Amino acid sequence: MSDILHYEIGEGLNLAYRHRKGRGPTIIFLPGYMSDMDGSKAAALDAWAGAEGRAMLRFDYAGCGQSDGDFETQTLHGWRGDVLAMIDEVAEEGPVVLVGSSMGGWLMLLAALARPERVAGLVGIAAAPDFTDWGFSQAQKIQILSEGRLEEPSPYGETPYVTTRAFWESGEALRLLHAAIAIDCPVRLLHGQADADVSWTWSLELMKLIRSADVQMAIVKDGDHRLSRESDLALLVATVSTLMESL
Repeated sequence: MSDILHYEIGEGLNLAYRHRKGRGPTIIFLPGYMSDMDGSKAAALDAWAGAEGRAMLRFDYAGCGQSDGDFETQTLHGWRGDVLAMIDEVAEEGPVVLVGSSMGGWLMLLAALARPERVAGLVGIAAAPDFTDWGFSQAQKIQILSEGRLEEPSPYGETPYVTTRAFWESGEALRLLHAAIAIDCPVRLLHGQADADVSWTWSLELMKLIRSADVQMAIVKDGDHRLSRESDLALLVATVSTLMESL
């Protein structure tokens, strides 16, 4: 495992990252909401990259994991900026392949639109673009707007999910699913059909809207949202490996 390094994004705040040198394109892993760079999917990809001599970069968004910042002051726009900083300032020159999990799948799309000359491929794992729209009930949206935050129990740990008004409004301003998405690179989408958090039908919608003709989707019938079982991780590694060999 590579050492933790830091990149200053301003005002004395640093993003924590691990950067494995190797042959390109550089794989950049984008975690989900309230997740970090040391999750099982990122670790599995990093182990594969090490064995194959591939370049890989994984990091924590501001306010998450080992990066500086207060989680509840972060926005989707700010985290998009973190992704672009990793592409522009930390990754080696040349193409990158973005692998985004859940919310990270939304951020990978936003980054690909912002840096089409750098992003050579995308791999989404239960990608969740526009979840500020479809992921909350009307009553929850009203609570976010009126009280400034929504706190919900998490099925993955004791720490509750917190959604702030700033994050929600930022997400609403960056929605993508209302029109064609002008991305032309190869895209691979993995989704569990038993995903209780993000319906696999959203990946189908992405297939329709992404402009690229090279979009493929793999459905895991009994797969949940996390897709972190050994078989799921093997599918992820195989998907990334095959995509990388084609670039």
